[in-house]
Amino acid sequence: MAGSSVTEGAAERLGYITRVQSFSACHRLHSIHLSDEENKRVYGKCNNPNGHGHNYKVEVTVCGKIDAHTGMVMNLTDLKARIEEVIMIPLDHKNLDKDVPYFAKVVSTTENVAVYIWDHMVKLLPPSLLYEIKIHETDKNIVIYRGE
Repeated sequence: MAGSSVTEGAAERLGYITRVQSFSACHRLHSIHLSDEENKRVYGKCNNPNGHGHNYKVEVTVCGKIDAHTGMVMNLTDLKARIEEVIMIPLDHKNLDKDVPYFAKVVSTTENVAVYIWDHMVKLLPPSLLYEIKIHETDKNIVIYRGE
């Protein structure tokens, strides 16, 4: 019967949970592998020596089997704690290039921020649970990374 509750032997169902978190940070788009002139050409105003800031919105999505006993893919309290550890503590109100060692040699593009978050989040979650990191740098610029 459609809409019936999960019973023993029933097919396992997958669910997706997304937790949204905002953080503010500044950075400068500048590659150590390019000359100053190339950096200015590639990154334009985002290469300003004084940097610039964003109010990033990050969506962390996990995917897994809905537990028949708890009804959850993952406890949201646990996901919130991992997000605090991976995003808020190291990134919020920081200069990404100067305060986060990872970005000393990696350009702090939103693509690389998504990779950074993925690489740290995947270590703290159960295997194969992390599905996607989506970062809204602005209302019009959004990056999605799925560990590929």
